[in-house]
Amino acid sequence: MFRAVGMDVHRDFCEVAIAERGRIAHSGRVLTTPAALELFAASLAPSDRVALEATGNAAEIARIVGAHVADVVIVSPHDTAVGRARAKTDRLDARTLARLLAAGELDAVWVPDEQTRAMRRRLSQRSQLVRSRTRAKNELHAVLIRRLKGRPPVSDVFGARGRAWLAALELPDDERDTVSACLRHVDFLDAEVAVVDRAIAAQALGSPDTLRLMTVPGVSVITASTFIAAIGDIRRFPSARQLVGYLGLDPKVRQSGSTPARHGRITKQGSAAVRHVLVEAAWVAIRQPGPLRAFYERVRARRGAQVAAVATARKMASLFWCLLTRQQDYAFGQPSLTAKKVRALQLAAGAPSRKGQIRAGHGARTTAIRHAEHALALQAEQAYRRTISDWNAAAPTKAGASVTPGRASQRPSKGKAARQTTSP
Repeated sequence: MFRAVGMDVHRDFCEVAIAERGRIAHSGRVLTTPAALELFAASLAPSDRVALEATGNAAEIARIVGAHVADVVIVSPHDTAVGRARAKTDRLDARTLARLLAAGELDAVWVPDEQTRAMRRRLSQRSQLVRSRTRAKNELHAVLIRRLKGRPPVSDVFGARGRAWLAALELPDDERDTVSACLRHVDFLDAEVAVVDRAIAAQALGSPDTLRLMTVPGVSVITASTFIAAIGDIRRFPSARQLVGYLGLDPKVRQSGSTPARHGRITKQGSAAVRHVLVEAAWVAIRQPGPLRAFYERVRARRGAQVAAVATARKMASLFWCLLTRQQDYAFGQPSLTAKKVRALQLAAGAPSRKGQIRAGHGARTTAIRHAEHALALQAEQAYRRTISDWNAAAPTKAGASVTPGRASQRPSKGKAARQTTSP
């Protein structure tokens, strides 16, 4: 027997309810200060269990209370049905948590360690800075559109040549003030992003998993770090399919009665940031030779470019699972490009530059190595295409009964294939 303690967490206080011997009692409010939480936790028994919903301060509250009780369960608000209740108050929410915990109906979410939380905070901070910088750049471009200045004659209007072109434009005083403010804002945000990038690079250099994922073409340190920070320990996922479902890259399935199952768009559950960086990495990866590009082109021929890009992102998530669980680098990666990414990561972390220390002829040798690796990647891509072609040729051509018009698959399920080969 144990007491189940439900805590409805807010910014300034926590509403507490305790379930014991089939009865639930309200225990008042506890301030969300370290001293008040320590005093409250000391009043609990070592055999008590505590449940609270995942909020911004839930991890710190769990750390303080967890030292005094048997277990602290942090649950997702979507799993408690508290938000869908007809009557919703702080007291009722705390009682609901206590009742569900006593009945064993709560599934705890995974709580990352401090290093993973630190990486998440840095990535979130970088995302906010980049978003603010984009708004400032868009505001400057809006000035150019309003004044009918056309497209800038340079690729980067915020570079040295672009700024010289902006300074030579004839603009009203208010528009000139807006352009100057945007440039100052962009300069400030560039410096802030560089500080965050340096911290991210220093932490990524100490993570073998991050460096391993960077061996995949198109995967940068931001993509690898965002993926690692979101999933934490890869051993939490027994299969690649469970990882894909956790990231929300698997399609929705609808089936009822005797009708066949229908698949729709991806579920978009889990981290939206991971899906975003995976799709962006997929667009980069398909520009380089290799099996990923062949896979993208195969799906694009049937479903279009956008669906193929998301399918490639899903394929990359499965690939990441294989690399991390097997502790192996990407077999079809290009070592010279990986070394270039790692060197850029070291420079971002503050490593000294090697300018002037490179021997004569080093550039020619590097170029020859990259050409050779590019040829090997092309061979891997062609091998993948031949494998798929042979697979399609060997499979029966009769389509299944549940396919939609115009989307008929040339490969029926294994059960149908077996019935076709064994039937007289």
